Amino acid sequence: MNLVLASSSVYRQQTLAKLGLPFQCMSPDIDESALPHESATGLVLRLAEQKARAIAPHFPKQLIIGSDQVCVNQGQIVGKPGTRARAKAQLLAASGQTLTFYTGLALWDDSQQQMHSLVEPFAVRFRILEEAQVERYLDKEPALDCAGAFKCEGLGISLFEHLEGRDPNSLVGLPLIALVDLLGRCGIAVP
Repeated sequence: MNLVLASSSVYRQQTLAKLGLPFQCMSPDIDESALPHESATGLVLRLAEQKARAIAPHFPKQLIIGSDQVCVNQGQIVGKPGTRARAKAQLLAASGQTLTFYTGLALWDDSQQQMHSLVEPFAVRFRILEEAQVERYLDKEPALDCAGAFKCEGLGISLFEHLEGRDPNSLVGLPLIALVDLLGRCGIAVP
């Protein structure tokens, strides 16, 4: 069986490539809006599964990976900032706080018509950040397309005081440790 990543994210593609398995990509075309009163974990699990199922008709009998992530700061979902002003506001709001990232991971086995899915949490404790630090960070690494407005695989690591979770790849939106477990359930051994 071939692997297919239901994503157009360069970050997820780079992360999946670490496993050394051949894969294809296709961007799912789904509405990623939260439902009324939907929890962060419910949202990412639903979207990860929807992404995998959305492209399944194009890849019969294949294993399809769907993933979705949200960042939660003080009970509020924080999305991708999109602009420098919003990135700055997000980072200043994260100062001294512990943010939790929830990543929904789904593996659709089209040959068995079976979904394997889970939610992987990862917590990030931010240092106390001053406005000048945030400005310098954004000058060097404007992470406008990343939930939380940072790139942990880059200079963003300097903003943190503490990390807690099973897999740091979760911060990039694709928890590889959990994915290896799910692939094993489908008979794919890694390495």
